[in-house]
Amino acid sequence: MSIQFGRWNFDGRPLEQNYLERVSAVVTSYAPDGRSAYEKNSIGMLYHAFLTNRESRLETQPYLSASGVVITWDGRLDNRAELVHELTGAVTASSTDVAIVAAAYHRWSTGCLSRLIGDWALTIWNPLRRALFLAKDFVGTRTLYYFADNHGITWSTILDPLVILAGTAFAIEREYIAGWISAYPATHLTPYAGILAVPPASVVSIIDGTLSVGKYWDFAPDKTIHYDTDAGYEEHFRSLFAQSVRRRLRSDTPVLSELSGGMDSSSIVCMADRIIAEGSTDAPRLDTVSYYNDAEPHWNERPYFEDLEARRGRTGCHIRVDSQNRFRPISENVRFRPTPSFGRRRTAATSQFLECLNANGNRVLLRGIGGDEVLGGIPNPVPELADLASAICPLHFVQQLVRWALAKRKPVWLLGAETLLAFLVSDTTRLPLAQRPDRWLEPEFAKRYRAALDGYEPRLKVWGPRPSFQASLVTLDALRRQLSASFLSAEPPFEIRYPYLDRDLLEFLYAIPREQLVRPGERRSLMRRALLGIVPDAILNRRTKALVTRLPVAALSDDLPELTSLLKSMVTHELGVVRRQAFLTGLESASHGLEVPMVPLICTLQMEFWLRQAIDSTFLTGPSSICTGSRASKHSRSTQATEVAT
Repeated sequence: MSIQFGRWNFDGRPLEQNYLERVSAVVTSYAPDGRSAYEKNSIGMLYHAFLTNRESRLETQPYLSASGVVITWDGRLDNRAELVHELTGAVTASSTDVAIVAAAYHRWSTGCLSRLIGDWALTIWNPLRRALFLAKDFVGTRTLYYFADNHGITWSTILDPLVILAGTAFAIEREYIAGWISAYPATHLTPYAGILAVPPASVVSIIDGTLSVGKYWDFAPDKTIHYDTDAGYEEHFRSLFAQSVRRRLRSDTPVLSELSGGMDSSSIVCMADRIIAEGSTDAPRLDTVSYYNDAEPHWNERPYFEDLEARRGRTGCHIRVDSQNRFRPISENVRFRPTPSFGRRRTAATSQFLECLNANGNRVLLRGIGGDEVLGGIPNPVPELADLASAICPLHFVQQLVRWALAKRKPVWLLGAETLLAFLVSDTTRLPLAQRPDRWLEPEFAKRYRAALDGYEPRLKVWGPRPSFQASLVTLDALRRQLSASFLSAEPPFEIRYPYLDRDLLEFLYAIPREQLVRPGERRSLMRRALLGIVPDAILNRRTKALVTRLPVAALSDDLPELTSLLKSMVTHELGVVRRQAFLTGLESASHGLEVPMVPLICTLQMEFWLRQAIDSTFLTGPSSICTGSRASKHSRSTQATEVAT
């Protein structure tokens, strides 16, 4: 992923001397393939390249169009051919992605954004209109942040320069904490109050200093696709899935794919092999990386991914994972970590993964995120039944209700009640207390940020789009939040691509009847039928992979004495987020295998340890009793002043 950065002073002042050079020093490790800049009057734009395909090696960015518009583009334009056809005369098939985007903006202004299919983040500076536009693709595979005040706006595809070079500490965004603990934060939030993220499928417009945020595209709720037979749906899915994988194989270096032995990753690998064998992609080969732990009785994936490797005739990188040091705080010598993710902790497993990238020369990683959610990996009959209920199809509703009740081994009346209840309250608000973090949260905090803790899930509406369509968008929003909470790697840098989150593929899946995706007793019905003969039967017909819970329980049991000592004081307690003693009780219960919401528990620990580092490094303000590090003491006056001002 290439790095975009910029600063616009609204009052016309030029940028500080050597400002872009200081930014460059912060971001260069993320994108080491060349640096260029544009600086004129009160605006400066910086671009650090990370090259993954042959067209990108011909680009010059920031891109200056004939009309004076300046563009920085980080992404992969999937519908190049279609746009070249529509823009006949302005671009050719050999044009770079950014040149095609510039021509599209010249033709359709910001209306071009809805036409750009792929994974991307985009900055457009129009000096004639004194207008700046920041936009991201529909699902948010790229990050793009901004900080605006009365003096100007600063933006960046990574948080690092916005935080490190701010010259002040930021207040903590409490809603972000709530979202992180429970179900990922909202896509527009960061941990730093005042620094916001461009939401997916949205554009942030700044015209003459006035800022607005709006959506440029969304799924059409009235779009439906119907075929007379199952074969029509299967062929259409197979074609779109192949197209999605082919798009993400656009790379002039070998591509790496995760291979877990499950249906999602295995389907990607099998389809990619077919595409590469056909010679319809630039990628020279596909490598794989697989994770395993022979000591985990409920996670025996080796037979599946080794069988697929044997069929491919190529052994991938095998990485053994365990629970060592999983719940220990981050050491002081770790580089800046902009979010609470544990991803920057160097372990034996991460070291092996980075060695795998270096050895193979991989710059692109394919991941199966989204497959479970969009293709019925967890069969949920409620959306289908809700469709029938809202369409007033009583006979069909009763027939499907009985079939699903038998398949789920659930009383008919109970499943019917769950369906009707979905129109009254959201799913998450009905979770039992044992599965929610409320037991250790301060009641006032939980009350204030209830929506974030419940995953922002609305109830289904009787009138309007099909309930299954509504449910699909709720699921997609959760995936968007998951992506927005991730971070960019720099050790070494690599780009992640998600074949199941392709716009054309999702438009198809959201438009077909829900009963095509899942059927009573047929998990992932459409996917299994469509990929028969492409993916080995042993994988297509395997039972759902077990949820691994023993590893974190074992890790907590090992680390509990140290954790109890470390948590004698807690930042989250001082901030009014966590009730310390209740949280320690939850840790002890979890270490003994008792029923505790493990994911919120782990996320609370992540947040606690990350806040300590961020506050001690003076990037965030916090309670004075917590800021005990040398840097925090040195800058305590300035951070306290910032906290009061905020």
